[in-house]
Amino acid sequence: MSLSQDTAASIAADIQSGARSATEVAKATLERVRRLDPQVNAFTEITESRALADAAAVDAALARGKPVGPLEGVPYAVKNLFDIAGVTTLAGSIIERDRPPAAADGWAVAKLREAGGVCIGALNMDEYAYGFTTENSHYGPARNPHDTTRSAGGSSGGSGAAVAAGLVPLALGTDTNGSIRVPASLNGIFGLKPTYGRLSRAGSIAFVPSLDHIGPFARSVADLAITYDALQGRDAADAGQTPRLLEPVADHLGMDIDDLRIGRLTGYFDAPLGNAARTAVARVAEALAAAPVAAPDLTAAARSAAFIITAAEGAQQHLDHLRHRRADLEPLSRDRLLAGSLVPAQWYLHAQKVRALWREAMAALFRDWDVLIAPATAVPAQPLGQEMLEVDGQTLPLRPSFGLFTQPITCIGLPVLSVPVQNAEGPLPIGVQLIAAPWCEDSLFRVAATLETAGICAAPVAPGFVE
Repeated sequence: MSLSQDTAASIAADIQSGARSATEVAKATLERVRRLDPQVNAFTEITESRALADAAAVDAALARGKPVGPLEGVPYAVKNLFDIAGVTTLAGSIIERDRPPAAADGWAVAKLREAGGVCIGALNMDEYAYGFTTENSHYGPARNPHDTTRSAGGSSGGSGAAVAAGLVPLALGTDTNGSIRVPASLNGIFGLKPTYGRLSRAGSIAFVPSLDHIGPFARSVADLAITYDALQGRDAADAGQTPRLLEPVADHLGMDIDDLRIGRLTGYFDAPLGNAARTAVARVAEALAAAPVAAPDLTAAARSAAFIITAAEGAQQHLDHLRHRRADLEPLSRDRLLAGSLVPAQWYLHAQKVRALWREAMAALFRDWDVLIAPATAVPAQPLGQEMLEVDGQTLPLRPSFGLFTQPITCIGLPVLSVPVQNAEGPLPIGVQLIAAPWCEDSLFRVAATLETAGICAAPVAPGFVE
């Protein structure tokens, strides 16, 4: 198997056995990134010196007979929202160029390094994580490896594109309203948004503190599980973290799912859907023998609440930029932040009340169901620059509509694993959300592994990037 198609698990096994060295893998990865990234524009920074130094450290440790960790020598990259020691964290903005380089790795980057991972660089994104398409006017758009005229999604678009193109087997992203699940869907890979508060966000730039999550992307369920397990741990630096004791989810991948009650959300989640999304959800539901489950009546209101909370809290994070650096903000981000700064307090308080009622409604649903299925996006990747979306007889604004099915779930911090369905209709992949009650990520991984084993869900490298 070529490096482009290697899994993280196979790379770590080869390095552990001596079949390949970490330095050899790092050099080959850096060469591949330099050669192919111009096609997708996933990277905003390549950390070559660090990568080679970390790879050499892994090789030296193994030579001394000291195992490094589950990601020994595995290349990865992170959304340019995470601090990487010695690198300026840009967050997709030119304003942040004025900041000094990060003095230390953010929590997640440090945890992956501790597990033996080798950081290759920082990845493209929507400015300040406010968007669903990564059409960044400062650093250029992230392009979808399955069709480079189309969007890679956002705001973690560079992360999705880098993994789908086989530039790295793993990447980190963030998800506020769908920014992991949308790129996972459009790029045809696996993506995890854990329970709110499960993983520390310390050392990443906040967007909406009460909604922000971090999580991994991968091309296999096992790789996603290994990465998620490596990110666990208590971090006092993140006041929003509420970790719980967790058995490694990788230990659950071989378990059957006969004891899980699995349903398919209907009603709000039935439309608007394009044919590809409809087919993908039907395939997954049939494979899991999922029963129809009516979504609570509050679903649409929950999405509206997420919009208001996002706008208000996001604008508060950037009031100083709006006052003093408005001309330097990316136009789409600037307009949304300005609008958010004008949200009345009464609206925000009402949105929080809706959020609390929605949490109660979904908790009641999870008394009867363990895992729920829903579309991740209404359609596959769309052409860059497109403004409107025609789907299911409706004309919708394209960018916000990519959050149609992800925003209600994020509003109350539920764990979600997006699984990719290839060739649902045409050559472009599309994702399906697997949703569980808080702290039940293990159930999601069991279901995702079952779908992968059955061949219903898979995440091969995009055809034009296979070598």
